[in-house]
Amino acid sequence: EDEELAEVEAKLDADWKASTGTVKVGKKTDDELKKEKRPFLTQFFSPIFLKAFSIIFFGEWGDRSQIATIGLAADDNPFGVVLGGIVGQALCTTAAVLGGKSLASQISEKIVTLSSGVLFIAFGIQSFLSTVES
Repeated sequence: EDEELAEVEAKLDADWKASTGTVKVGKKTDDELKKEKRPFLTQFFSPIFLKAFSIIFFGEWGDRSQIATIGLAADDNPFGVVLGGIVGQALCTTAAVLGGKSLASQISEKIVTLSSGVLFIAFGIQSFLSTVES
């Protein structure tokens, strides 16, 4: 078995060298190569962090709550507004994550996707009709 394992490893190393032009030295080197090939931000942050951050950031950017926050900061203490905004967003996100986690165990992903698609189309049609009538 040891001879067979060594033979397979030698073949894999030869294939690796032929396809990439480099010698595969070990797992540590392989991990370092993978890390170098990843996009810049994923070298420092996990992909799920970046995905969650971008969804929240771009979803909230320019909406009414941000405009209201600008108004609050203009009239009151900006530090208090920032702190209140962070705590409020954290609580809402925590509720969404915990609620979504518990719902995910009871409802299939297919039903959620289908119903969200139907609602998206319905709201789009309603929005289109309300602008046509105005």
